[in-house]
Formats: sequence, structure tokens, C-alpha cells
Amino acid sequence: MKRVLITGANSYIGMSFEKWMAKMHPGEFEIDTVDMVGDGWREKDFAGYDAVFHVAGIAHIKENKKNKHLYYEINRDLAVKTAKKAKMAGIRQFIFMSTMSIYGMDTGVITKSTLPQPKNSYGDSKMQAESKLKNMEDEFFKVCILRPPMIYGKECRGNFQSVIKLVRTFPVFPKISNQRSMIFIDNLNSFIKKAIEKELCGIFFPQNQKYMSTTDMACWIAEKEGKKLILSRGLGLGIRLLQPFIKIARKGFGSLIYEETEDFGFDYCLYDNKSSVRISL
Repeated sequence: MKRVLITGANSYIGMSFEKWMAKMHPGEFEIDTVDMVGDGWREKDFAGYDAVFHVAGIAHIKENKKNKHLYYEINRDLAVKTAKKAKMAGIRQFIFMSTMSIYGMDTGVITKSTLPQPKNSYGDSKMQAESKLKNMEDEFFKVCILRPPMIYGKECRGNFQSVIKLVRTFPVFPKISNQRSMIFIDNLNSFIKKAIEKELCGIFFPQNQKYMSTTDMACWIAEKEGKKLILSRGLGLGIRLLQPFIKIARKGFGSLIYEETEDFGFDYCLYDNKSSVRISL
């Protein structure tokens, strides 16, 4: 049985993984969680665990001059301190939740050769953490870095909730044929399980098997809620014209994808796009 320590209490991803394992694979992993707020975690004995899954971090706050330092203190420095403690305790694998945001792109195609160019402190702090963690790696300490695209699921914060709100508020929605790399939380949970079982080392880009269209997503939400949704080509054209000038138009309706970069297929994807969107409501 694998023993896993999740560093970061009350994290959406950490809590989801723990609950999913208990429901779908009871008894396969022994999972504990430690709160990383304050210094109490320093007293936690890390010895005896096979892997640390580090999910502590900040993301969904508006960056300003007063809070900018927090990104580096939490997303970078805390991650490195935790990894050092794990390595000293003899833990073999450290899994770090990074982000697609390190590339600093709102639209385009990201490949394994695309260089990170973060545009904000969130992405930059994650990129710096990655670099420091990779420098700690050796034959006895494996570092597994995950750069997921947008994560969605029930009660997950972020752009997915914005689409739900738009569908529930307005009877008309832009008709746009865009493509987005996204990952449903349970598909991500499945990937994390495999990463721990296989003791994966390196940088990985977990995503749903197929790219998502924002318009398709809106239609599935409306269908699940029994609402008639009118798709407008005119609105779609307007959004496309605004994309070069307005960030929210690019983030919501532009195309941003990972090239198919998986090293071992998509066998971790338990749900397709439509069923996962319906489950998430």
C-alpha cells in the first residue's frame, strides 16, 4: 500500500483526490493531509511516506503590489522548503502542482519545446519553484511536475463557473468554434493515482482526451439544466473581433491547447467532455 502525504489542507485538488481515492479505490492508498498555513507543518513527521503531493499555493486572488510577495513566499519558497523536508525524510517522490500559466499565453499551441514566459507573479512563482525543485532531483528523490490546463469540476473555482453563470443568466450565447485544453477533476485524480503508482518523474501535461469548445460546453450546461439556449453567430463574430484587444474574450473564447504530449496515452481519462461537464453541475 502506498502512503501519500498531501501538503495543503482545504485545497480543492487535494481534497478532491483524497475523496476520490476513498470512493473509487478504497484501501489502495493511505492518505494523510497536513495544513501548510503557519509553521505547524514543520513538526509533522514525513518519514514513512512514499510520496508527497504538494498542493499548497495561491492562485485565485487579484495580484497587486501589496500581495505580490505572497506568490513567491507560498508558491515557490514553501514548495521548496516542503521538498527539502521530504527529501531529508527519505521520501522517494515529490509531486508538484504547477500550471499552464507559466507559458504566459492566452491563445495558441503549446508543445514540449515551448519555453515558459510567464506574464504574472502566479506563473513566474510556479516557474521558479519548478526550477528549484528540479535541481533537488537525484536517483533517490523523484520530482513529478504537473502543468495542467484549466481544471473544472463541481464547486471548482475559475472560468468554468463563469460559463455556467453566463448560461444561467442569458438566453443567447456566442457560437464560436474554438479549442481549449482542459481537464476534469476526476480525470486529473486518475492521472495523479497513476503518477504515484508508477513513481513518475519529469514534467507532465495531463488533459482530457479531446479539446473542449466553449460553445459546446455552454450547450451541455443548458441541456442538463433544461434551458433553451440560442447560439448567435453575430455574437461569435463580435467576440472574435474583440479577442486581440480584450483579455477576457481571449481567455473565454480563444483557442489555447497543449499539443498531444502524453507519454503513455489517455488511459487515465475516465470521462469524456460532455459527461464530465454534466457531472460538474
